[in-house]
Amino acid sequence: MRLPAPPLPRALRPAPKRPGDAARVKPLDQLKEAGIATADWVDERTSLSGAARWIMFRKVPKGTNWFYTLGSASLFAFLSQAVTGVFLAMYYDPSIAQAYESTRHLTNEVFLGEFVRGMHKWGSSVMIVLVFLHMARVFFFGAYKYPRELNWLIGVTLLLLVSQMALTGYLLPFDQRSYWATVVAVNINGTGPIVGPYLADFLRGGAEFGATTLSRFYAIHMLLMPGAIVALIGAHLYLVTRHGTTAPPWLKPSPSAANDGERV
Repeated sequence: MRLPAPPLPRALRPAPKRPGDAARVKPLDQLKEAGIATADWVDERTSLSGAARWIMFRKVPKGTNWFYTLGSASLFAFLSQAVTGVFLAMYYDPSIAQAYESTRHLTNEVFLGEFVRGMHKWGSSVMIVLVFLHMARVFFFGAYKYPRELNWLIGVTLLLLVSQMALTGYLLPFDQRSYWATVVAVNINGTGPIVGPYLADFLRGGAEFGATTLSRFYAIHMLLMPGAIVALIGAHLYLVTRHGTTAPPWLKPSPSAANDGERV
């Protein structure tokens, strides 16, 4: 049996019109009514309001604090990386002859280029730290236990993908530091058992570093990793909404709540 969608909060419900207000319609009110009518037209054909209410308006456990915002902060960091990455891709040339020069041009000559590149560069480190802290909070609060084991595995996979995203993006400026750091990282991967040498050859695009390596890292950084991360974030948010969040471990449920849970 499908449960009905939760009602809208009182603060979001439109107030009833007073008698005589229909005769004094202001342009702003007309614009607001047109927006509401458009939203109703779209919602009637897509039923998105029910999904939005299911996601946004739900009960949270007692004791929820600022530690629970680390997941939202990680999502915001990813969105910031996506937006700044799109702007950087407009000026970047993924070729060994022009990669460094396009990065220099972006940093020194494009309006706000240094600012956008700095946000993207330091944002990658911030995102890794936030994802790690979020997973630490989940671990110490015991939120990885039944029925959230699958969501925990998705989170571990996201941490690995974010780390690989940072690794593939580090080579793109193609200066001396990024080049040799990537050589060391790929050689370390090549020492892994069984699949290590094949993984190193895949990342290099062959036996040696070259033009194929840079284009491959660019494709992985811009297409493969973001697509996988977006898909896993969608699954992660769905499971968080479905199972809810757990209360802090130092709070014990009241006897009434425990009895209600047994009756359910």
